[in-house]
Amino acid sequence: MHGELQALDISPRAKGYQGMWKRVPIGPCSFISPFNFPLNLAAHKIAPALAVGCPFVMKPASRTPLGAIIMGEILAETDLPEGAFSILACSRDGADLFTIDDRLKLLSFTGSPGVGWDLKARCGKKKVVLELGGNAAVVVDADTKNLDDAVNRIIFGAFYQSGQSCIGVQRIMIHEDIYDVMKAKLIAKTVTLVKGDPKIRETFIGPMISEKEASRLHGWIEAAAAAGGKILCGGTRDGAMLDATLMENVPLDQDLCVEEAFGPAAVLQKFSTWNDAISMVNDSKFGLQAGIFTRDFYKVQQAWDEMEVGGVVVGDVPSYRVDNMPYGGVKDSGLGREGVRFAMEDMTEIRNLVIRTPPS
Repeated sequence: MHGELQALDISPRAKGYQGMWKRVPIGPCSFISPFNFPLNLAAHKIAPALAVGCPFVMKPASRTPLGAIIMGEILAETDLPEGAFSILACSRDGADLFTIDDRLKLLSFTGSPGVGWDLKARCGKKKVVLELGGNAAVVVDADTKNLDDAVNRIIFGAFYQSGQSCIGVQRIMIHEDIYDVMKAKLIAKTVTLVKGDPKIRETFIGPMISEKEASRLHGWIEAAAAAGGKILCGGTRDGAMLDATLMENVPLDQDLCVEEAFGPAAVLQKFSTWNDAISMVNDSKFGLQAGIFTRDFYKVQQAWDEMEVGGVVVGDVPSYRVDNMPYGGVKDSGLGREGVRFAMEDMTEIRNLVIRTPPS
């Protein structure tokens, strides 16, 4: 981590003073990670804690605990001091233990918005970092030259991991001049996706995490269709397997538009102007990331200035993320940022030092 030397003699009465600050570990941390990236998202919390010297307790998702347990086994072979870490695989009911204990100075939670904000409300005085969900949008402007590239990226963003990603593409906003062409290409690409056993290399659409979750999202699709939305492809379910689904003309008050789908379903929407597109992106209680396809640099700048999200991805879908970038959202999508340096900052506090040089 870094610090800074500061000149404090900004007025005559401050003559002879100088200062410096550094970052110190915040103290024992509490981590709760989700099921969808069980190794990577646990590492996003564990590695920065080790780097800054914070002991931690980690609760991995009860359905996918093995990645965090394996990391714990590796750490147990190092010379870390006793008590430096604990990996505790327990049910969601045990999350209170990670939340209310005042000995823990920070809670870092990745998961659903409902659970995350509820935990924050019970955290008391401790610092809280929340990486929650979203209904991420991608915008395709009329000046997009390579529509096939945009289609390939959008389909990947909407349906990889069967859509079970907090930055999966859920809202596809297309300029009216290219809407029909893009719609046809998106449908044609979606129907080619192979579904089945995820252990088979050719499979792209596998089962959702549970039949309950698949049934929930299938219900949203059926409700959207009953309200006037049109199913362009997909829309059927067999147990936990939900087909990759595209819809259009879905009323904006439907759960499929308003809530986090967290599954293989996306909604097509049409816009006329760039200002309209930005307003449509912002018409959400979430704000994690947005993707934009445009060749106009000034539109890029406007999106960066005006989109109410934690990050704007140009020439790609909102589903892009690498481990060292600042990652997180606004509004109901969370607090704070992950990414190695940024998580390290959250896990530390600034400690200042002021030095007075007496007159000679």
